[in-house]
Amino acid sequence: MLGVSRTRAYQITNSKTFPDPVAVLSVGRIWLTDDVERWIRDHRPDLQDSSK
Repeated sequence: MLGVSRTRAYQITNSKTFPDPVAVLSVGRIWLTDDVERWIRDHRPDLQDSSK
């Protein structure tokens, strides 16, 4: 969804502005799609889907 490298995604998801995950599993952290889409809308408007 973010179109960035794993390293950059890790940095973004650990920032104070990124929503907290709803679950932490052995395979990784899980976020609600709505939370991630809201973060993108607020912090990376260039990544918004223009068809919505």
